[in-house]
Amino acid sequence: MREGKRIIMRLLLAEDEKELSNALVAILKHNRYSVDAVYNGQDALDYGISGNYDGIILDIMMPKLDGITVLSQLRAKQIMTPVLMLTAKAEVEDRIKGLDSGADDYLTKPFAMGELLARIRAMTRRKLEFAPDLLRCGNITLNRQNFELCGETGSFRLGNKEFQMLEMLMKSPGRLISAEQFMERIWDYNTESEVNVVWVYISYLRKKLASLNANVGIKATRGVGYTLEEQ
Repeated sequence: MREGKRIIMRLLLAEDEKELSNALVAILKHNRYSVDAVYNGQDALDYGISGNYDGIILDIMMPKLDGITVLSQLRAKQIMTPVLMLTAKAEVEDRIKGLDSGADDYLTKPFAMGELLARIRAMTRRKLEFAPDLLRCGNITLNRQNFELCGETGSFRLGNKEFQMLEMLMKSPGRLISAEQFMERIWDYNTESEVNVVWVYISYLRKKLASLNANVGIKATRGVGYTLEEQ
């Protein structure tokens, strides 16, 4: 999380024990995380493929698909979101299998909530440390350090929400991002904001891209979402 910028980390929690899941969601939200909870491996895979998370907490023993299978399929699809594996098993072989499948960390049940929070902070911090400072798409670049958008004819210093929206689009060019996903990630639970605020900020970004002679644009698919595409 950037100093001075209240960018809320978004987590995916895949845990089939609903009482434990509800308790974890409450604690994580209290600690300023935004959380999506799912209760089986297939939903974990479907949500995780979106790439719209800063971290995934993934139980190994789940119905439909086990956590190791979910993790392997995410990594096969080049989804490199940090993953913390949860399991009731303490055997070394399980830990090795999870780590070999691409897990970033491992926590055995039962665990202290303080330790879970520390592990989450560590894995999301590593993601930020290894994230490239510059995102490139077509002939534009977005600097993650100073929020500067650069093109052929100059540059703009983006506001916080403009930056977050364009960062989401540039991280996955061609992937549809719905207005609801923007709202959940950037405005979080601010009920005073209406969904049409997304269109307003998309309009701001389109004007800036046009003035930079960008060869990429934000395409709207009515009722579905927005994509960043080369023109």
